Amino acid sequence: MFKRVALSLIILLSFTLASCATQPATVPTTPTQAEQAPAQSTQAEQAPAQPVQTEPPAKTYRVAMIAAQGGLGDRSYNDSGYEGLKRAESELGVEVKVIESADPVGEGEQLLRNAAESGFDLVITLEYSHFDPLARVAPDYPNTTFAIINIAVEGSNVVSVIFKEHEASFLVGALAAMVTTMEGNELVNSEAIIGAIGGTQSPGIDKFIVGYTEGAQYINPEVKVLSAYSNSFGDPAKGRELALAMYDQGADIVFQIAGGTGEGVFQAAEEAKHYAIGVDSDQDYIKPGYILTSMIKRVDNAVFDLCSRLVNGSLQGGTVIEYGLKEEGVGLSPMTYTKDKLPAEFLNTIEDLRQKIISGEIQVTDITKK
Repeated sequence: MFKRVALSLIILLSFTLASCATQPATVPTTPTQAEQAPAQSTQAEQAPAQPVQTEPPAKTYRVAMIAAQGGLGDRSYNDSGYEGLKRAESELGVEVKVIESADPVGEGEQLLRNAAESGFDLVITLEYSHFDPLARVAPDYPNTTFAIINIAVEGSNVVSVIFKEHEASFLVGALAAMVTTMEGNELVNSEAIIGAIGGTQSPGIDKFIVGYTEGAQYINPEVKVLSAYSNSFGDPAKGRELALAMYDQGADIVFQIAGGTGEGVFQAAEEAKHYAIGVDSDQDYIKPGYILTSMIKRVDNAVFDLCSRLVNGSLQGGTVIEYGLKEEGVGLSPMTYTKDKLPAEFLNTIEDLRQKIISGEIQVTDITKK
């Protein structure tokens, strides 16, 4: 019996050991990050989306330019202003418009009011005679900036642009006085007579003629300067008639200060085989060889400068901006078709006079300030 009990115990022990051997060992484990905390929501789920920050659209400035008598196509004053306006449109992105009228003088006030009421940020007038209506109109439109060329007008929203045309006119007068008695030049005679034709008799035009006369008489006190007015800036036939009359009186160089009327002066110079002098733009190419030089007035640069100041926020009403020889706002053309026919002495004299005017050694009369 003892043996039977012992055998039973041995068998029971064997089953117990076998049962323990077949159970896999339990290995302590560390919970993963996902098991340690509940799943996190995405950033979009955690907070509402923030609005995208964008720059406000850039303002498109609007500029109107009122053409002066003679209108576009004069290859002079108005066309020069238009070149500056087109450049502003291309380089500054401003919206531009040219306003023309058959009677810019008589319709001055209405032209200015219409432009202001059309919402233009800047209204530039090239018409000298608008100084009076502008003084009345500007106060009615305080949110519009006005600019006028060639004359100063008071007003908190008016910018006046003044060119020192008398300075450059002095130089062309000096050149004319030297050339008119130049030996060996088939386009001049021996008489010391030159001429000038203005569009209308006014301080703005006489400013050129007085400077021209002073320059000529600085070189030769005995030179005679003829003058006449066409009373129009768009009448080439009248310009031709007046110029031919001057050539008949012995003049061999005629300075035109008459816009589109000057086209007739150039025609007369070619017919009479004498010289003319251009104005505002480089007009030497119109009748190559017959236009001695041109008194350049950089209206294009002035118009562009006004637009540039508008865009960058520096355009201030109640100010006067001046452009003279020192600022390179006025000057002489390169004389592409005539320079090689002139003695170096003449050109050196003109440069010397230019420097003396800039330094103040020579004071040229500005008739508009009398």
